[in-house]
Amino acid sequence: MDPKGRREDLGLAAMARQRAALAHERADRAEAAAERHELLAAKPGRELHSQIASTHRRTAECHRASARLQDSFALRAAAWTGGRGTRPRFMTVVAEACGTDSAAMALIDTEQNHLAVAVSDQLSRAAQDLEYVLGEGPGQDAAAEHRPVHVSGPEIEKRWPGYGPSLVSLGIASVAAVPLQIQGSCIGALTVFDPRPADARPARLAEVAEALTRIVLLDPDADPDLYGGTDVRATVHQAAGMVSVRIGCSVMDALALIKAVAFAEEVSSDALARQIVHGDRKLI
Repeated sequence: MDPKGRREDLGLAAMARQRAALAHERADRAEAAAERHELLAAKPGRELHSQIASTHRRTAECHRASARLQDSFALRAAAWTGGRGTRPRFMTVVAEACGTDSAAMALIDTEQNHLAVAVSDQLSRAAQDLEYVLGEGPGQDAAAEHRPVHVSGPEIEKRWPGYGPSLVSLGIASVAAVPLQIQGSCIGALTVFDPRPADARPARLAEVAEALTRIVLLDPDADPDLYGGTDVRATVHQAAGMVSVRIGCSVMDALALIKAVAFAEEVSSDALARQIVHGDRKLI
């Protein structure tokens, strides 16, 4: 590995350690606030302070979970030497926290369009791209319905006639997803593939999802790019715009065409979109 690359990865480790330390500090402050309100709640007529204390306790737990993810990533980034294996991905430590090797995060807009995606490995990349192309799957359902989804075995193909068989063909036998929520609104979903049964509990996944939401959006040092591991779908939407103008259809129809061709040719929608944008491919 060249010295510059090694310095960059040591920089990632230092950044992750710093963010972990900040998360621990926020947890400490929240716990101190909880203790103050618990003392106040013990006095007559101050029951409201019990609710406030509970809120601070939950906030502290979320910051601790965020710190654990950052600490784990810092260890990976510090240990990696570029000549061996792949560059560490933040979603890998997210997957480990969820009891699996494969996890994906998708960020969406108000119309359920995918804006960005981050994955832990090639299996989760393939599964996430299938969901994006086919427009159905656990992440879509969790985000649209604002509730956890857990499906396994034959029920996968029954629930999602298009996505299910393709997911099973990847060797995945179980899938779970939880929404990434902020004050009642949903910004995306965390999906895990073949999690250990004990770790697929909605409460466990929700804890990781809440920590991930803070890391990508809510914290003062939020990092939606996840240390360079997030892919923005801008190229796909740019390609859809170009196809729309070229063949005289709506952007949504052009996007559906790109997804259909990508699925039929068994390539990722991002790869096909890059070909269109660079002028190497015309769909019609």
